[in-house]
Amino acid sequence: RIVKPKPDPDIVIVDINEASLAAMAKEYGRWPWPRQVLGEFVEQVEKQNPKAIVFDILFSDADLYNADSDAYFDAAIAKTNNTFFPMLRLDPSSDSLSQVKVSMIPGAEQGSQGVQQDATVAMVLPHFQSALNSGRLGLHNIYPDDDAVARQYLVYSEDYGWKLPSLPARIGKTLGWPSPEAQRVLLNWRGEPFTYHYVSFSDVYQDLSSKEKHRPADEFAGKIIIIGSTAPSLFDIKPTPMSQMHPGVEILATAIDNFKHDDYLRFPDAHIPYLLLALALIWVTAWGFYRGFSMGKVDLWFGASQFILIGISYASINFSTTYINLTGPISFALTFFGFARMYSSATGKALEKNTVRTSMNQAGELQATLLLIRLDSSLLIDMAMEDIRYGLETCSKEVKSVEVVSGDQKGLWDLFEKTYAVSWVAPAQDSTANFRFTNDVEVVIAALPVLLGKYLKNTENAASWYVHHGVIAGGDQAKASWRVFFAETIVEWQKSKQEGKAK
Repeated sequence: RIVKPKPDPDIVIVDINEASLAAMAKEYGRWPWPRQVLGEFVEQVEKQNPKAIVFDILFSDADLYNADSDAYFDAAIAKTNNTFFPMLRLDPSSDSLSQVKVSMIPGAEQGSQGVQQDATVAMVLPHFQSALNSGRLGLHNIYPDDDAVARQYLVYSEDYGWKLPSLPARIGKTLGWPSPEAQRVLLNWRGEPFTYHYVSFSDVYQDLSSKEKHRPADEFAGKIIIIGSTAPSLFDIKPTPMSQMHPGVEILATAIDNFKHDDYLRFPDAHIPYLLLALALIWVTAWGFYRGFSMGKVDLWFGASQFILIGISYASINFSTTYINLTGPISFALTFFGFARMYSSATGKALEKNTVRTSMNQAGELQATLLLIRLDSSLLIDMAMEDIRYGLETCSKEVKSVEVVSGDQKGLWDLFEKTYAVSWVAPAQDSTANFRFTNDVEVVIAALPVLLGKYLKNTENAASWYVHHGVIAGGDQAKASWRVFFAETIVEWQKSKQEGKAK
């Protein structure tokens, strides 16, 4: 993404990083620390009147060796009205083994239908009664997509007719933010990991506990404080579109930021429009191949259409909060185009109008007319040559073959560059063939300046041509006969130039 929203400066992550684990280990041992440490932190930071203190720590069990420490933490959070705690939804296959009724979970709301009052769910709730009594609980599960990358965040979980809010949704409800209507939202990332404002837990804790303060007294005033960990040893790392190692606490911060500003990415459910778009692309591409448009023109059109669609998707994700995901139509169209392109290339020679092939299928004497058109401009690229070829071939209804003679041409016409070989053939007994061919030559010559005018400003003296009528042999002798006829045309053209009769 080129345009990324800036992270909310009022969201601060208090990071239990490796440095904090090392610094606190001298006095409090390895993680998890006695919960009195977190209780003291809450008491001290509350003096600065933060807007919210959000724990990205699951207090699932009692500390059997520090009961007094747990009691201290419970008492500390009981005095607050701005602390928020996570709960963890376990595998639904274990719901029948749980003793936790959905109706008992603080913050659970009844849905519109199918409410089961006695249904149980496998859920890990905070151990502390004060946290449960506050009702400020929310799920902090992160559900990755099928490729194991986390792109979406849960708004609420729907179980047995009950809605259980996520932690960001619960915070938003308390603080009066607009609530997303969808069950999941696509996260609007602020950037790479560590984009948000981080402070080290040990640094803040030691300063708050010290008599001599070195940090601003209002550092956390009005802030949303998220207490979590980026320490790899605590394993809260998830792959995201931004990084393969994105701290879980920053994913939570991104979700809170999105909910606060209502700028999470919307992805409209537009399966039918996307399907119709894919079918339209396929139909137009198939129509182009069917009508015999030049490969260069089909390639240009198809490439432009894909570029435009990708541009729309890219613009939507950079300049709005609605993600128009056109990868489906693009993938379908690319797949079809690839097969159609290969089929067209493989069968082109067999399907094209070719007088040599026609002559091989007819025995006996045949009437033949050959028009050679030499372009004297070096400004025409191959795609322009092919477009002009197609224009000459379709300028009349008379059946003819129009081939571009190029430097890498193989087969019959391997003598000229920037030359068109226009040929007609008919049975010897066809009395009107010569008249029809002569008229069609005039139509082709008349169409040439118009076609050249699309690519050249000055078409005068841009082309020269010569027409030769004669008789060739059909059947097995057709190829050799056409070579001779082509050579005769060249010789006659050279003679006419010398005599000043060439056009």
